[in-house]
Amino acid sequence: MLDSSLTQEIAAVDGAELDPDVTFADLTTLRIGGKPRLSVRCATTGAVAEVVRLLDRSSVPLLVVGGGSNLVVADGELDVVAVIIEAADITLNLANSVVVAEAGAEWDDVVSLSVDAGLGGIECLSGIPGSAGATPVQNVGAYGVEISDVLTRVQLLDRGTGEVAWVDAASLELAYRYSNLKFTNRAVVLAIELQLRDDGLSAPLRFGELARRLAVSAEENAAGTVRRPVALVREAVLELRRAKGMVVETTDHDTWSAGSFFTNPIVDPALADQVQARVAAERGEEEAARMPRYPAGEGKEKLSAAWLIERAGFAKGHPGVGARAGLSTKHTLALTNRGDATSEDLVALAREIRDGVYAVFGVTLVPEPVWVGVKID
Repeated sequence: MLDSSLTQEIAAVDGAELDPDVTFADLTTLRIGGKPRLSVRCATTGAVAEVVRLLDRSSVPLLVVGGGSNLVVADGELDVVAVIIEAADITLNLANSVVVAEAGAEWDDVVSLSVDAGLGGIECLSGIPGSAGATPVQNVGAYGVEISDVLTRVQLLDRGTGEVAWVDAASLELAYRYSNLKFTNRAVVLAIELQLRDDGLSAPLRFGELARRLAVSAEENAAGTVRRPVALVREAVLELRRAKGMVVETTDHDTWSAGSFFTNPIVDPALADQVQARVAAERGEEEAARMPRYPAGEGKEKLSAAWLIERAGFAKGHPGVGARAGLSTKHTLALTNRGDATSEDLVALAREIRDGVYAVFGVTLVPEPVWVGVKID
């Protein structure tokens, strides 16, 4: 129970500060969401740990917030305490190319500092909004690189025991947009450790769009061994992301989003065949031959959510002028707040897109963000 006594205990934690005015609309990149019962800004990882312990001991619902780039939050008054992580130290050890970032560090700052130091491995993750602490939770990835490629350890607060410890990345069961931290609330990420490269070159370029931008031939791209200077790759990635509205800009409503809203579906080859046959029947063999489908391990294949959305009849900017929530005018995988959208506006749009793709292709798109107080079903 959150009473005045517990509130006073929280306020007395060194490095913690109560914020009576902030809303989730202020804390999320979608700029949607109501007011928590209490908001606590934590300037240190120690403050985060102690505040969470106090709330858990009293069974008070809480939501840990970093950059807020992966949250869909209900409007109105919410019976939850927002624990806002502002611990943001970033340490680069150039002797061994290890980077340690506290959970509240802005992720792109981690990338920028690493690239400026000539360290390679995360340049393809440039421009991704949100905090460093969020990256292992859903194994953030882009342009052929995932955080699991470089993540070595994570500092966690175990909410069951209240203990803080560094754990090996292998214990997180990292997979495509998944870790065993996601949707479980079993632990809070306090810091991450990355092992980067010291030769000034990028991770191998495997993603076609980025490879073409960097003049990598189709043969070289297929081999997946070409590397380029990290600064050059970072700039190319930022250019691609800006063109898609995937770099947050206050004045651009296309960037008022939660990034890629749906994960790329992982399906059985038989279903991928059915989808491709449907495309061939309705759009021709040439279009079907261009359908993105990639091996995804264990007898599965990965399809492109954006490609399916577009072929299901949803164009950029859908549903059009005047809508409070709509697809980005630059990229169909981003659901955006056009300025004054409510959570229900966004949920209705997400449901329309998901159901429309299923009706045409029999593929169920799965939302990537964390939902707080609202559901798609």
